[in-house]
Amino acid sequence: MASVNIHRQDNQPVYVLHTYPFKETSLVVELFAHGFGRVATTAKGARRPRSAMRGMLQSFQPLIATWSGKLELKTLHSLDWGGGLLLLKGEALMCGFYLNELLLRLLPREDPHEALFEYYSATLKILASGEDLATTLRRFELKLLQELGYAIPLHQDVSHEQIVETESYRYMAEHGATRLSGALNSQKNGVQLFGKTLIDMASDDYRNTQTQQQSKQLMRYLLAHYLGDKPLHTRQLLIDLQGL
Repeated sequence: MASVNIHRQDNQPVYVLHTYPFKETSLVVELFAHGFGRVATTAKGARRPRSAMRGMLQSFQPLIATWSGKLELKTLHSLDWGGGLLLLKGEALMCGFYLNELLLRLLPREDPHEALFEYYSATLKILASGEDLATTLRRFELKLLQELGYAIPLHQDVSHEQIVETESYRYMAEHGATRLSGALNSQKNGVQLFGKTLIDMASDDYRNTQTQQQSKQLMRYLLAHYLGDKPLHTRQLLIDLQGL
């Protein structure tokens, strides 16, 4: 009876998040894999001009990968096209790199997130269409934090009362929204916003201009909290471009 290599994964849907040099001719390839999460692999000889794998290592393209290994750093054996090539250009391309950097910084290695993988794939298609980039980013940022298990309460405040559209709140990471009163107005932490913004975000409705602006402030604050002191490189580029 043939032995089965339980440390080998064949023909798995993946996206390339990032690559960087490894030794003389190889690359470390960070993959986002369906059912496996973020997987670090080595592509041996991929820096050689005639490497068959070199041309396949493209971000944002659906790929099929085979890898193996017991340790955290696996060996990437093959890559094939997964079909439906995407073209991201201009600001959409920068948005794509921003999504990748978020996943690299926040997604633990080998922590399966099938729903997030599917949402990432769908988001890339929306970016490729060029539709409302800012709203697309807000949706992905919120989905990412929710899928990673961070509590982002939008329907109720810290007192478990329903959010009121016309009320003002201060939103604190890991706590939620507190209705503003005279005593709390002087607080500097968190983000001040209207209840309508939270209600709209909960309903996935970003048509209101105020909601667009305040949701951007809220997500920027929350991401900074969970990312820590090291800022995102692509975040600043997006701000410099169009305030995305």
